[in-house]
Amino acid sequence: MALTPDDVVTKEFSNVRFKEGFDPEEVDDYLDEIVKEWRATIAERDELKAKVAELEKELAAAKSAKPATAAASAPAPAAAPAPAADASGGAASTNALGILERAQRLHDEHVAEGKAEAEKLVGEATSEAEKIVGTAKKERNEVRTKLETERKTLESRITELRNFERDYRQELRGYFEGKLKDLDTSGSSSSETPVSAIGL
Repeated sequence: MALTPDDVVTKEFSNVRFKEGFDPEEVDDYLDEIVKEWRATIAERDELKAKVAELEKELAAAKSAKPATAAASAPAPAAAPAPAADASGGAASTNALGILERAQRLHDEHVAEGKAEAEKLVGEATSEAEKIVGTAKKERNEVRTKLETERKTLESRITELRNFERDYRQELRGYFEGKLKDLDTSGSSSSETPVSAIGL
């Protein structure tokens, strides 16, 4: 009985007790990977079988067309079965060579298409990467310019605030010094006035 991917998927293992065993989840994950690869292999095999069937049809058509043209051009000899067998063997080898050449040509075409597609994808990816890098550099420069402008604005504002603080301190100092002088003046004048003049 041939084993199929579905057999692997539906296979159940008995649990072991009081013994060491494999982790069921790990086994399931590994079997899923096997089934995936197996199904891809089966699909590839079916595709190759279809191509072989197509080539066999073309071979049969070529065989049927060849004897007709040969019979029309020259009459067939009356007997000699041994040479006919040799001719059929030669035709089979010629047909086999034709199939091999066609297979090689198809292989070369697929490889060339694959290379062209790969080069196209690489070119598109490179172009997209350059575009993304260019956009990122542009945005970085814009952000840098914006931050530089903001830095200069903040530095200017800080300078203004420091000047304001210095001027304000000077004004406060002058104000308090003036008040202290007034207090000193009023204190000295009150000490010179006699008590009798005050009315006590």
